[in-house]
Formats: sequence, structure tokens, C-alpha cells
Amino acid sequence: MRTSLGRGRIYRRCGCRDTQHHQLGAHCLYLLTDSQHGTWNFAVDVPAPGHRTTVRRGGFPTQDSAEQALGRFLEGEVGGYNADPSQTVAAYLNTWLEAKALVLKPTTMARYRDYVRNDLIPAFGGLKLDQLAHRHISAFVTCQLAAGRGHTTLYRCLATLSSALGDAVRQHRLPHNPASPPVLRRPPAPERRIWTAEEAVRFLLYCHRADPEIADLFEFLIGTGMRKGEALGLHWNDVHLTEGVLYVRCTLSAIDNNHLVITAPKTRSSRAWVAISPRVATALRHRATTMTSTRGDPDDPFTGLVFCRPDGRPIGPHHVLDRLHQLSEEAGVPRITVHDLRHLAATITITAGVPLTVVSKTLRHSTLSTTANIYSHLTRQAAREAVDTIDRTLTGAETAGHETSFPAWLRPPRDHIRQLGEVFRRLHSPVPPAFSATASRPQGGRATTVRPPWPRTHERPLSHG
Repeated sequence: MRTSLGRGRIYRRCGCRDTQHHQLGAHCLYLLTDSQHGTWNFAVDVPAPGHRTTVRRGGFPTQDSAEQALGRFLEGEVGGYNADPSQTVAAYLNTWLEAKALVLKPTTMARYRDYVRNDLIPAFGGLKLDQLAHRHISAFVTCQLAAGRGHTTLYRCLATLSSALGDAVRQHRLPHNPASPPVLRRPPAPERRIWTAEEAVRFLLYCHRADPEIADLFEFLIGTGMRKGEALGLHWNDVHLTEGVLYVRCTLSAIDNNHLVITAPKTRSSRAWVAISPRVATALRHRATTMTSTRGDPDDPFTGLVFCRPDGRPIGPHHVLDRLHQLSEEAGVPRITVHDLRHLAATITITAGVPLTVVSKTLRHSTLSTTANIYSHLTRQAAREAVDTIDRTLTGAETAGHETSFPAWLRPPRDHIRQLGEVFRRLHSPVPPAFSATASRPQGGRATTVRPPWPRTHERPLSHG
């Protein structure tokens, strides 16, 4: 037996039995003579309400592995998490859900809870957490795909598992994440069908005739680019028509598609102000005049909603989607989702030439790259227009340059080369025979000496007598 540093002890035992079929445990004589006999174990006393209990874990092949397991167990006790090597995947996932319930939104928790209880625990719950390996996850994916499970749903299920195991790695509960790298790649985003401006106008005109109440909501969604939950969770206290702005402070979410709650916006950057256009202001004023009754309980989070039912209760997100599909079919426009109205707002602004940074701030994306990635098809069009602008500018400058005469000091080099060539040709040409170094003026004039035009050096006379 060996006592570990700090708390706990390390020892070796076996499963041999005596003549009365009692286990010898750590008292077997073979443990003294055979170093490979038996397995290593650890024991540690842990406090419990009203008493102390001893935790024993065994089956480790070496002494070092038993010491490492004891060390992780003690670290987990200090860190406030369970590092028991016998902990099952089911026990860990349930504990993980309890911890996440304190920091995650209710809608996210509902999705995590469904994946953990309906998929992950039935598949891996009986395994020990330390034994969960990549092969187990790969076999699970193969079986699910063979059963006809959708790629997107399965990918989100594995993402939940990877998030849980990632927390175990950060807590030093596991040495690595068995779900990383992911077994299933992220499915590509489906092709979106975005309305044109003409289709949007046709839809809105029909809505104002068929259902004026819901038409104000669709005018608001297209005119501001806000998310569906942000529009349904908007309160009149956050609308300031005189200043032309509204503030996004909360969002309406549906848990399990039936329980409505008011939660925080999607990201920190989503909590911001949004400008109100004249068209949106008209829809809000029409909405204010048509409201007949509101709930007066100040403690009710649904009191004072801009878009609500006649009795003041909130409108379910699924109801908005159903009405959009119904009215789209009646108006003769393509069927889209409510979130596609946000993409429509972005498409109109980017196509009109609004800078991408302004569009990103209007949509309240967390980063500019998010806007660029989502609307890459529109940014490619802007990139083509940019390089076409460069081409037109250079071509225009080149055409104007051909029509402009250069001044003498900007004459092209080839003109200077031609002039220098003529000078060198004259210098290297021989002196004509009839040329005389001395010539007399006619009619008795005074004789003058005329020098040849720069003869070669060896032909030039040294002196004139």
C-alpha cells in the first residue's frame, strides 16, 4: 500500500480467494512475488452530510494511472465538479445540464435537454465517461444515418455532445474531447429564395387588403430588418416615434413550440437602437390606433407589447409563419420564411449601394465578417462593380492620354535616341577631300581658318602654322 501526497492512498489487490471462497484482496501472497498480479486501486475519504465516506476505485493497470486518477478526483473535488473515474456519461450529462441551466437561455436549454435525454443518454449513457471514445460516436452516427436521421439534426446533436465534453476537458476531467474533430461535417446552408422588391410590394399590398393587422408586422420586419422574436417582443416603452428610433431590449421565444417567454436578445450587439423610417412609422401609428385592449398588470412581461393579440397576449412565432405562408400563396409570391424578410432588408440595402459596414450595424451583427459571409453573393456583385470601376478609370485615362500632346521636355525616349544617332553619325564620318582647313575670302578679303566639324581625335591637327 502506498499513501498518495495529500489525501488518499494507492494500493494493489487481486480477486484471488481462499479455501472458503473469501477474496484475499490486498493480502494475497502473489502480490509480493508477481508485479503483474492484480490491479491498482485508490481510496480517499470524502466529507458527507453528518459523516465521512470512503470512495474506492480500482481496475487501473499501473500505479501511475491510479495516482493520476486520484489526482483528478481530488482536483475535481476542489474545483466543484465530479471527477469520479466510475462516473457514467449519463451522470455527467445530467450534471452538465444542471450547470448550464444557470447561464443559457430557456430556448437553448430546451434544445440541449431534448438531445441529451432522447439521443445521447440512450446511446452512450451506460459507458464510463473516461471510456467514451471517438469510435463510439462514429458508430452512433453510422446507425443514425442508416435509420434516415437528418444531417442537420444529427449535426446539432453531436455539437451538443462536443460542447459538454469540451467543458470536461476545460475542467481537466478528460485529457481530450472524443467528439473533436467532429464525425459529421456541418451541412451546407440551403439555397434561399429572396423576394425581389416588386414581389415584396405585391405581398404588402395584398396584406393591407386581406389582413391589415398582420400587414403592419410584415411592414415592420421588412423596414427594420429585425428578427422575428425581437419584433414580437417589442414594447411600446421602447418605441420613440418623435425621435425616429426604437430600442431592442428583449425578444419573444417559444420553448417546445408552445410555451412563450421573454428573454434577452440573441447577442450583446443585438441590444441596440434601430432607426425608424417613415414607412415603418406609419405602420406603428396604425398599430397604435387599432389596439383595443391591453393587459394592465405591470409585473406581466407581456404587458405593453406592440404586436399582440386583441386581448393583449403575445403572438406565437409559429402563427406568424403560418400567416406568412398563407398570405404568400394568396398573393402569388414565392414561399419564404419569416427570417427571410430580414435577408430581404439586407439585400435591398446592399444592392442599393449602402456600405457593408452600415448594413452590418443596421442588422446588429456581432462582426462585419458575419454580414459578409451571409451575403457573400451580394458582396461578389459589389466586388465585380469595383474592379469594373478600376477598368473604366484606367481606360478613360489611357484614351485621354493619346489625345494630349506631350511638351518637349516630356518627349518619349525614342526621339532622343534618334537625335543622338544623327550626332554620332556625323562624328564618325570621314572629312570630305575637297574640304580645306584654310580658305580665303574672295576679292582679296582676309583669310580665315575654318576647322572641320569635330573630326576623329587622331585626325585632328595638333597645331596650325
